Amino acid sequence: MREISYAEAIREGFSVALERDPRVVLLGLGVPDPKGFFGTTTGLQQRFGAERVMDMPCSENGMSGVVLGAAINGLRPVLNHQRLDFAILSMDPICTQAAKWHYMFGGAMKMPVVFRMIIGRGWGQGPQHSQCLQSWFAHIPGLKVVMPTTPHDAKGLLIAAIEDDNPVVFLEHRWLHHAKGHVPEGHYTVPIGPARVAKPGRDVTLVALSYMVAEALEAAKNLAKLGVDAEVIDLRSLRPLDSTLILESVRKTGRLVVADTGWALAGMSAEVLAVASEGAFGSLKAAPRRVCFPDCPTPTSPSLAAAYYPRSGDIVAAVRETLGLPADEADTAIPAGVELDKPNPAFTGPF
Repeated sequence: MREISYAEAIREGFSVALERDPRVVLLGLGVPDPKGFFGTTTGLQQRFGAERVMDMPCSENGMSGVVLGAAINGLRPVLNHQRLDFAILSMDPICTQAAKWHYMFGGAMKMPVVFRMIIGRGWGQGPQHSQCLQSWFAHIPGLKVVMPTTPHDAKGLLIAAIEDDNPVVFLEHRWLHHAKGHVPEGHYTVPIGPARVAKPGRDVTLVALSYMVAEALEAAKNLAKLGVDAEVIDLRSLRPLDSTLILESVRKTGRLVVADTGWALAGMSAEVLAVASEGAFGSLKAAPRRVCFPDCPTPTSPSLAAAYYPRSGDIVAAVRETLGLPADEADTAIPAGVELDKPNPAFTGPF
């Protein structure tokens, strides 16, 4: 099978959706720009026209209202936000309007709109441009929330989100755009909801979200050198959440470490631990652990970033705790020249 990048997979998913259904429209700041929204929308306006692929004014809240109106009048819009932080201005249309109408009108109202948001650190973006607030959206009944990790899932979940009659929050970590993997040509979908086993194992379950799946797989390689066989689960979907797969894995391994791209307090990692504690408490051989951001805003300077962002070594350290193995400072040591606010070239996919 051919290999393409995550960004190319997103662009290809848009092309397939736009070609198959004339009701699909793309809007967003920078969508038709030469850089094409991190390379994910390049050339789409030239191919499908400015009436279907268009820029938008700096009015995220207003444009969210526009796409809701478009959706209930027969279109299938995708509203693109270059940062999740910008979409915060649209919380009322997303969480109070789009998420509620199907329920409020007895199932008669459809809301086929995708809110696409970019998350993650990078190049000194700092506190106001690097937030990972997926738990906010996952908390809201009526929304579907997905975080694809691989290029294959990025394309398949994007097409599935566009074809879904419910509002879908589609979250991409910017550190994944360069990663390459096997992606089929043409139309296919990945179901919204089921997680996947990225790596089978028997000793400990590593549940990870988005980019942290890459770190978890790297951790699994290092744990294998210690004789520890880690199972890595890529959640892919936060709402609905695949509790069944989480519980099956925890019952098998008896240990759990969750790696999230955001903060621990009231985050998705807490939800996964709650699922395991409520559904597989008797199988746990040790207290579950979480690997998340420290409880403070995202720093801008490289020196602070070095102490802020969790990596594969932090996952290894957490696994050592669950297994009762001695700690090793080498796990979390940062090699010379590595800046944690820039993409790690080690993770190029496929995962």
